[in-house]
Amino acid sequence: MMELPKPMHPLISLVDYESIKREPFESKVNLKLDFYSISLKTNFNGKVKYGQLEYDFDEGIFSFIAPKQVFRVEFEKGIELKLSGWLLLIHPDFLWGTALAKKIKQYEFFSYDANEALFLSDKEEKKIIEIIKNIEQEYHSNIDNFSQSVIIAELDLLLTYSDRFYNRQFITRKKDNHRILNQLDTFLTGYFNNVDLAIKGIPTVELIAGNLNISANYLSHLLKMLTGQSTKQFIHDKLIDLAKEKLSTTDLSVNEIAYSLGFEHPQSFSKLFKSKTNFSPIEFRQSFN
Repeated sequence: MMELPKPMHPLISLVDYESIKREPFESKVNLKLDFYSISLKTNFNGKVKYGQLEYDFDEGIFSFIAPKQVFRVEFEKGIELKLSGWLLLIHPDFLWGTALAKKIKQYEFFSYDANEALFLSDKEEKKIIEIIKNIEQEYHSNIDNFSQSVIIAELDLLLTYSDRFYNRQFITRKKDNHRILNQLDTFLTGYFNNVDLAIKGIPTVELIAGNLNISANYLSHLLKMLTGQSTKQFIHDKLIDLAKEKLSTTDLSVNEIAYSLGFEHPQSFSKLFKSKTNFSPIEFRQSFN
């Protein structure tokens, strides 16, 4: 489709974007790959869309896509394609029998949305390109018994640095991150104050992330960095605060409070409350009084 030469390795392809000579698509194309995609784009005047989120790659950016994820590439008609950087494609079969086969699934950034890609500083970009160049050198060498081990080692290093740089990005983009945190707090407050909560039930992480227009994994990673909690733990803390308020200011029974907070079974509510406060709901009400 891209009119690229055949890969030098049966399970890996390393593409220099400047080597792509194909004319841009007339409008847009949806893609679903069978392999891991790691892409460093600079000077890209197209747009990539994941789900309902769109990102314009006017700046250099590092992004990751796991196998079977659907994404869309768009180009404006009449505009010459400008693209530089690197595209590394790895088939999951290449990782079989290595520690990275399991480890790579633990990197949450492979399921981030397009607007959650990694912005690299000049220094970070040089480090990533240095590793890619090492992979390129091995990629163009004759395949032998050491080829896989060498490339796996460099790929492992690439992902480790990417994880490190993502953690740096969570720290340096405090304004945007705290805006998301405020939006999360506002959403949960409104959700839990809704009279239909007993019918709708406790919100899922996916529901919350969707309302914030970010991916569930990104939200969890962000909260871990800002609060030390997972999204589920954050939700539970909100629930417990509301439960304390109802227990101390109303005459509602424990069962009524549990149902009003979206719990299907009062026992689940009592168990959560006990784990968070070391008191049963009844003990908390009595001690408060």
